[in-house]
Amino acid sequence: MFAAYAARIDRDQPLAGLELGERPAPEARPGWSTVNVRAASLNHHDLWSLRGVGLAEDKLPMILGCDAAGIDEDGNEVVLHSVIGQSGHGVGPREGRSILTEKYQGTFAEQVAVPTWNVLPKPKELSFAEAACLPTAWLTAYRMLFTNAGVRPGDSVLVQGAGGGVATAAIVLGKAAGLRVFATSRDEAKRRRALELGAVEAVESGARLPQRVDAVIETVGAATWSHSVKSLKPGGTVVISGATSGDRPSHAELTRIFFLELKVVGSTMGTKDELEDLLSFCAATGVRPVIDEVLPLDRAREGFERMESGDQFGKIVLEV
Repeated sequence: MFAAYAARIDRDQPLAGLELGERPAPEARPGWSTVNVRAASLNHHDLWSLRGVGLAEDKLPMILGCDAAGIDEDGNEVVLHSVIGQSGHGVGPREGRSILTEKYQGTFAEQVAVPTWNVLPKPKELSFAEAACLPTAWLTAYRMLFTNAGVRPGDSVLVQGAGGGVATAAIVLGKAAGLRVFATSRDEAKRRRALELGAVEAVESGARLPQRVDAVIETVGAATWSHSVKSLKPGGTVVISGATSGDRPSHAELTRIFFLELKVVGSTMGTKDELEDLLSFCAATGVRPVIDEVLPLDRAREGFERMESGDQFGKIVLEV
C-alpha cells in the first residue's frame, strides 16, 4: 500500500528522512481493527518524529500520521483515537501509553490498524477531512481549555501563536464556549484571521493585552513564556502542551509565579471520552476545524514543507 513514512532520522533536516512509497499493509491481529483511511491530518508531532523525538531508530521505517478518519471493516464511518495503550485494550494492561507512530505504524497510508477500543463513530455532520483534524490538535486544545485550564463561559483566555493547529482550535472552541479570547501572532494576516474566527483582539507577539486573563494556552514555548506568565491574573493558569520555539526560556518568571499564586499545568492530547465529547460538541454547535489545505497523499511532502515553514493557518489534510 502507498504511504508517507520516516525512513531515516535527521535532527537538522527532518524532511530528508521523509519518503513516499509502498509499505506492507497491516496484518490482522486479535482485538485490533483495520481502517481504510479517507483523510488524515498533519501535526508538528510528525516533524518531531522525523527528528527522532519519540521515535527510535529501531522502529524505522515508520509510517507517519496520528490522525485519521475512514471506513472500518464493517463499513462504518469512523474516527481514530490515536493514544494507544491508554486503556490496555489491544496491547495489554502493562504497556505504557504511546501515540501512533511512536511504536505503531501511523495513518499516512491507505490503511491503518489500531486497537478496536480506539475506533469511534464519525458524526454524520462532519466530513472525513474535518473529522481527521480533531484527534490530536483539536483534542489537545479541548483538554487544555476545558479540563486543565478549567475556564467557564465569560472567562478570558490568551492563545499564543495564532495559526498553529492547537492555537486555531483553541480560538474557535473558546469562542463557541462563550470565552473572551485574545490571540497573538507575529504575522498580521494571521492576526486578522484570528479576529475572523472569534478572537476579541489579536496583537503582536509580546504586546501588552488590554486586560489580564484567567488562562493562557501556550504551545510556542521559550519565545512567549514570559509574556504568557505576565498576562495572567493572580491565581491564573498557563496550560502548556508544546514548545515549538524551544523549551528553555531565558527567564522562568518564578518570582511572579509564586507571588501571584499562578498555576502551570502540562497537557498532552486527551482521553477517548474527551474526543467523544469534542465530536459531539462540533456536531451539535456547527463548529468545524479550520483547514488550511487539502492535498492528496502522494503530495504529502508539500504539506510537510508548508507546516515546517509555519505559513499555514489551521490544519493541513491528506486525502486518500
